[in-house]
Amino acid sequence: MPAKAPGSQGVGILGYWAEESLVFRREAASGYYNRVWIPDPEEVWKSAEIATDYRVGDKVLRLLLEDGTELDYSVNPESLPPLRNPDILVGENDLTALSYLHEPAVLHNLRIRFAESKLIYTYSGIILVAMNPYKQLPIYGDAIIHAYSGQNMGDMDPHIFAVAEEAYKQMARNNRNQSIIVSGESGAGKTVSARYAMRYFATVSKSGSNAHVEDKVLASNPITEAVGNAKTTRNDNSSRFGKYTEISFDEQNQIIGANMRTYLLEKSRVVFQSENERNYHIFYQLCASAQQSEFKHLKLGSAEEFNYTRMGGNTVIEGVNDRAEMVETQKTFTLLGFKEDFQMDVFKILAAILHLGNVQITAVGNERSSVSEDDSHLKVFCELLGLESGRVAQWLCNRKIVTSSETVVKPMTRPQAVNARDALAKKIYAHLFDFIVERINQALQFSGKQHTFIGVLDIYGFETFDVNSFEQFCINYANEKLQQQFNMHVFKLEQEEYMKEDIPWTLIDFYDNQPVIDLIEAKMGILELLDEECLLPHGTDENWLQKLYNNFVNKNPLFEKPRMLNTSFVIQHFADKVLRRPPAMPSAPEPTQPPEGVGRPGMFLVEYKCEGFLEKNRDTVYDMLVEILRASKFHLCANFFQENPAPLSPFGSMITVKSAKQVIKPNSKHFRTTVGSKFRSSLYLLMETLNATTPHYVRCIKPNDEKLPFEFDSKRIVQQLRACGVLETIRISAQSYPSRWTYIEFYSRYGILMTKQELSFSDKKEVCKAVLHRLIQDSNQYQFGKTKIFFRAGQVAYLEKLRLDKLRQSCVVIQKHIRGWLQRKKFLRERRAALIIQRYFRGQQTVRKAITAVALKEAWAAIIIQKHCRGYLVRNLYQLIRVATITIQAYTRGFLARRRYRKMLEEHKAVILQKYARAWLARRRFQSIRRFVLNIQLTYRVQRLQKKLEDQNKENHGLVEKLTSLAALRAGDVEKIQKLEAELERAAAHRRSYEEKGKRYRDAVEEKLAKLQKHNSELETQKDQIQLKLQEKTEELKEKMDNLTKQLFDDVQKEERQRMLLEKSFELKTQDYEKQIQSLKEVIKALKDEKTQLQQLVEEEHVTSDGLKAEVARLSKQAKTISEFEKEIQLLQAQKIDVEKHVQSQKREMREKMSEITKQLLESYDIEDVRSRLSMEDLEHLNEDGELWFAYEGLKKATRVLESHFQSQKECYEKEIEALNFKVVHLSQEINHLQKLFREENDINESIRLEVTRLTSENMMIPDFKQQISELEKQKQDLEIRLNEQTEKMKGKLEELSNQLNRSQEEEGTQRKAMEAQNEIHTKEKEKLIDKIQEMQEASDHLKKQFETESEVKSNFWQEASRLTLENRDLEEELDMKDRVIKKLQDQVKTLSKTAGKANDVHSSSGPKEYLGMLQYKREDEAKLIQNLIFDLKPRGVVVNMIPGLPAHILFMCVRYADSLNDANMLKSLMNSTINGIKQVVKEHLEDFEMLSFWLSNTCHFLNCLKQYSGEEEFMKHNSPHQNKNCLNNFDLSEYRQILSDVAIRIYHQFIIIMEKNIQPIIVPGMLEYESLQGISGLKPTGFRKRSSSVDDTDAYTMTSVLQQLSYFYTTMCQNGLDPELVRQAVKQLFFLIGAVTLNSLFLRKDMCSCRKGMQIRCNISYLEEWLKDKNLQNSLAKETLEPLSQAAWLLQVKKTTDSDAKEIYERCTSLSAVQIIKILNSYTPIDDFEKRVTPSFVRKVQALLNSREDSSQLMLDTKYLFQVTFPFTPSPHALEMIQIPSSFKLGFLNRL
Repeated sequence: MPAKAPGSQGVGILGYWAEESLVFRREAASGYYNRVWIPDPEEVWKSAEIATDYRVGDKVLRLLLEDGTELDYSVNPESLPPLRNPDILVGENDLTALSYLHEPAVLHNLRIRFAESKLIYTYSGIILVAMNPYKQLPIYGDAIIHAYSGQNMGDMDPHIFAVAEEAYKQMARNNRNQSIIVSGESGAGKTVSARYAMRYFATVSKSGSNAHVEDKVLASNPITEAVGNAKTTRNDNSSRFGKYTEISFDEQNQIIGANMRTYLLEKSRVVFQSENERNYHIFYQLCASAQQSEFKHLKLGSAEEFNYTRMGGNTVIEGVNDRAEMVETQKTFTLLGFKEDFQMDVFKILAAILHLGNVQITAVGNERSSVSEDDSHLKVFCELLGLESGRVAQWLCNRKIVTSSETVVKPMTRPQAVNARDALAKKIYAHLFDFIVERINQALQFSGKQHTFIGVLDIYGFETFDVNSFEQFCINYANEKLQQQFNMHVFKLEQEEYMKEDIPWTLIDFYDNQPVIDLIEAKMGILELLDEECLLPHGTDENWLQKLYNNFVNKNPLFEKPRMLNTSFVIQHFADKVLRRPPAMPSAPEPTQPPEGVGRPGMFLVEYKCEGFLEKNRDTVYDMLVEILRASKFHLCANFFQENPAPLSPFGSMITVKSAKQVIKPNSKHFRTTVGSKFRSSLYLLMETLNATTPHYVRCIKPNDEKLPFEFDSKRIVQQLRACGVLETIRISAQSYPSRWTYIEFYSRYGILMTKQELSFSDKKEVCKAVLHRLIQDSNQYQFGKTKIFFRAGQVAYLEKLRLDKLRQSCVVIQKHIRGWLQRKKFLRERRAALIIQRYFRGQQTVRKAITAVALKEAWAAIIIQKHCRGYLVRNLYQLIRVATITIQAYTRGFLARRRYRKMLEEHKAVILQKYARAWLARRRFQSIRRFVLNIQLTYRVQRLQKKLEDQNKENHGLVEKLTSLAALRAGDVEKIQKLEAELERAAAHRRSYEEKGKRYRDAVEEKLAKLQKHNSELETQKDQIQLKLQEKTEELKEKMDNLTKQLFDDVQKEERQRMLLEKSFELKTQDYEKQIQSLKEVIKALKDEKTQLQQLVEEEHVTSDGLKAEVARLSKQAKTISEFEKEIQLLQAQKIDVEKHVQSQKREMREKMSEITKQLLESYDIEDVRSRLSMEDLEHLNEDGELWFAYEGLKKATRVLESHFQSQKECYEKEIEALNFKVVHLSQEINHLQKLFREENDINESIRLEVTRLTSENMMIPDFKQQISELEKQKQDLEIRLNEQTEKMKGKLEELSNQLNRSQEEEGTQRKAMEAQNEIHTKEKEKLIDKIQEMQEASDHLKKQFETESEVKSNFWQEASRLTLENRDLEEELDMKDRVIKKLQDQVKTLSKTAGKANDVHSSSGPKEYLGMLQYKREDEAKLIQNLIFDLKPRGVVVNMIPGLPAHILFMCVRYADSLNDANMLKSLMNSTINGIKQVVKEHLEDFEMLSFWLSNTCHFLNCLKQYSGEEEFMKHNSPHQNKNCLNNFDLSEYRQILSDVAIRIYHQFIIIMEKNIQPIIVPGMLEYESLQGISGLKPTGFRKRSSSVDDTDAYTMTSVLQQLSYFYTTMCQNGLDPELVRQAVKQLFFLIGAVTLNSLFLRKDMCSCRKGMQIRCNISYLEEWLKDKNLQNSLAKETLEPLSQAAWLLQVKKTTDSDAKEIYERCTSLSAVQIIKILNSYTPIDDFEKRVTPSFVRKVQALLNSREDSSQLMLDTKYLFQVTFPFTPSPHALEMIQIPSSFKLGFLNRL
């Protein structure tokens, strides 16, 4: 019935063909596009070339076929052969992008893509056509999923993932439910396509919970495939049911659950399979696992043993392991939460079905049958299902007929009984299938609210077989409904497109299949008549068929009756009408009859056999069998047959969809139980769901019936294209405006056709309109929309022809001028050569004419005469010049020699004078310099001497304090010794109790031995155990006693702890002994019980008696060891008494010694000063009387205080020495300055007089120097006197202290040695100081001598100096300057003397104040420090004004402070707070690139500081000496370094993720899509998939955007002080991402694989390389990561025709895998006709060369791959002492030390 759909103005169903005829006439007449398609019985369509021009009215076309043969083809002027598209349009991603839209163009485009380019997906408008490759392809990995995620439809190559992404994006954007409808023949790949779509959703929409809903959704597929898929002649894994999976999403678009609806399970397969087919997979999996222990109770065997699994003949699928598949099925059951009990229940029912099929039914006469109750399979069946075998055997062969008056039991024949058995098996399996689906839905249920959903419909396509029954009728009925919904959606999209672009539209005719649907489902239709016949008691298939004949034959044109048969009927389905062409249009010839089981290509008049329709529609099982199963003891089987049936759909009330149109409701009262009624109801619900969603269509095509990879069978493919609606989409598109270009695309593509006047317009839209008005005169051939231009069929091809003609014309013009230039250049070159030849030739001719023999002789004679004459004249001139020159030289040389001699005489005396004067000046400079140096050395040595004296005084004072503390602590020894005596008494009491227990134990052992001697025959089985126990106890006792012995001889410090251990050991031993005695009693009791049994073994007693006697002897020896233990205890007691005596004697001696020392110390030292150096705890120890232990501890504490004091004094002295060294350096600089001045004077004073004058002026300062030296000598003498006094005092004190220590510290040998070593050091230092003083005395004497010599020299030159006084005025300024320098030196000498004087004061400050490189803070300020320095610190605006890693340095200075305090808790708290703070601030700013960069830098700096100042040699190599002094002293932070390294790695990974996230959207537009090179635009027709988006070049990303983003990353990293090596690693990672994403997109975008795009990619790579060079990052290895992309760009540009080209590709493309190279070659797409496609033969050549490679089979590069990061150790060049804290940090509570 005709319907209306939006289309063009005034175009009917014949409009397209008429328009194409007009185009044909125009193109054929032009003589260029002269290729057409003609029908062919083998290939369906064949290409041919028009050999002669076509003229209107011609009846015959002269064609030239591709094989070279000529053909006269008769044509009808109203229906001409379809034109072939230009080669540039062949292989398009979208069939609607073809200029000529018809069946041969579609078929040819699919052949090129599938057979040559190995591309299995193609768009056809809104349909995705999927060809089954029968081969595993590397295009479904996670990398492919991520590549398609977020991409617009049409931007990438066609793919199932692109359809899934479009559905997901529309659901997220519009909050509208979506559906993906996957249909096709069996074996076309529907199940795999649906599985990949679901996998895509599970991957891109990961849920945030731990329920792993996505895994459960995917796990439902293997289960449903196991119970619902089977092997058929067409497919090894054919779905025998329809499935609609509804995947639910929440508001965050994450999967929260799923639900499944199934349709029309093929139950007949359970009991019957055709040849080479199998039953459902689950049966064979179960049989393959029958021998496993968990399945043995099912009593199964191989699949060949059961009728239901061996009917097809072959029970094995090649390449499939049923046992392994069974393991996978069990895993998926477990993943969905199904326990083993549930799984075993399912397997029991499946096994019962198999056994039921083997039940033997024997015929008893003609009208009866029987089943033996002893049938083994019947018993197993009843056992598994909990049934009574007798009743089952009875009612399998009988049926109960209930009438109004009586109940009759009617026996059944054998065929009837077999049918009843099979019906029961089918019913059980159908219930089991529904139950499994229901449980899967329960496992996928969700608690939250469903926001949206995406449904995936995996349903059978249109089917027609040799024998079509009820199943094919329902399948084709469902496809009629789906096709109607598809047509409405297509026209709806067309209408929306026209309205959106403001294109005027009217209705066009199209075929609506509503009449077919009404024929099937309307009132009194086929289904209703079938249900009505099923209600009749005696209804038959023949009666129902007769009703169909009566109602529809000759009344409905879609219903036909076969001519020769009365058992079938014919329905004309939509596929026949949809593709019906005009009568004059040549059609493909009908192919021959296909083999059995294969659909008939081109035949869509489906003939259905009526046999079995009623039985299959009823789907009934006899009531008695149902009652038997309902009474089953097996709960699952009983639940299947309960009277209250389960709901039809597992969705229940969850579906709230609204129908898009009024549908006919079924009469539930009468048709409730029939299969047709159920299917119709579920189909209604499905259509309501689909109408309430946005559909997306996937049509799966089976390319051949032999399952050969990439084999293209044109007949089979055309049949499926006609049946699945692909060609219907093409036909609808062709009737309107199929080609649609945006204005930008048109302007870029056809700018070459525009004139200068047209290009002068500013508005590109107006330019396009003006061009089209000029080029295409018929305005009906195009329409202008808001953003696009709409073209009728063939117009784009015409424009392409004009463009190509223009290019060809331009090429001819260019060639003309180039060839003319070359010819002119050649002509001019030849002309010049001709002129030269002519010139020489003419000259030669002239010479030959003018010269004779006489003339030659005369000329020769004249030349001879000229030669001799000229020679004579030249010789005369030469002789004259030579004589004059010699004379001049003689006089000149004599004059010069005489003048040189006179000069030598004049300068000889001056040289002698200069020699002596300069020698005297050099000596004088040396003496003055040495004088200054000795003065400085004297000052420095005096200062060092004062420091050494001060150090000695402080060390002596510390020793006094230490001895004072020792004297105070000795007073507590008495009390401790008393306590030890009490403890020893308690230990003696414990020892006595231990002896008593030992005696009891000895008595028990003796008793045991006596009993063992009486019962020696009974101890054979127990001897080993008793021996082991005794040995263990003996060894344990011995070890305990050894420990006790060692503990008694330890120091007094460990006495209390040893006593506690001894008490615990006594208690443990007592308990062990008691337990052993108890166990021995139990053993004896057991031995008594066994005595009666062992009396029978008297003979064996004699044999074993010898061995037992030996054992008894051994046991007696062990028992004797107890007495030895008692002796050891007595020995230990005696030793204890000796120890007590020794301790008492020690107490007395220590009391006497400490009292003497205390008296002596109290007399000579200030008590308050000693108390101030001890802590309160030490004072408490002093107040305790007689406690030796605490006194000893206090003594150690005091020693530590003294040592720390000595250490601090030592550090102070070192700092003072450093300060003095600094001053010495300063003085040396001044000396150098003086030397420079002396050198200047030497240059200026060229005469001896000036030098004498300068000497005179300088000698005037000698008295001042003498005075200073005398003062220094006085100070030196004073220092010597003081030093001698202090050394004498120290000697006396040291002797007294050493004597006292020798008497009182005999047990502290180590400390005494340390004190002696210190005394030796002090004496050595004292001797060194004395030596230095002597050296200084010698230096002063030497200075005196020098001054005396200088005075003598001065007197010698005094007279001459008086003559030169007038010349001193010129040197006054220099003398003043020298005076100032000398005054400065005098001031420094005075300062040094003052410093030396201050050094005499012991309590004065030791040197100038310097910072120690640590920050003092309080424990309570730690939280404030972390808050201000980590949480509140903002990197922006701060990093510019501070050194890199300043927060890290501040934190480390705080760590140094905690380390200097030796406070482990403080240090641990600070480190933990710092690490947790960094983790927290990074967690709060996971998306902030600048913050991540800032804290990655600071974490690395902090880690480097911990390494640099750790004290480890490998990290201290580059430290300065001062930095080495800042190392940590007390703690090893290597564990925290490891933790910080882990934190840095996590920050780096997040840092990389954020950079990749920011730059990834820019990569493909900038690197691949943007065209910066002029004249290489590659825009082509786009088709339907890009109609929804307009190309706008204003907001697009460019290559500049990529470089700007990289520069931003680089600048931020550098500003934040990130280590250069880390910057290089990050850049390398970014460049790898750029290369991988670009290359992956290139693999998935066929339209980008062209020579021009390769040039553009290479240009963009050069931009990146320039950026690396500009940033000095060439050594970052980032360039190498772009090598695969660079080779891909080269591969697009290189020539691809000959064998040498193939070899070059093999040798050059080493970074690309074989799969990637072949993919690029197959995807290579010419942009213009000047480029040529890559031939399949060339691809095979390259592939043959690449077969030797062993590389990855993956197509895509892993964009998630991360290079291993290494954190280099870079020591900080900044001195910790010089670091200043900015006030903006708000860290005023930190103090620099």
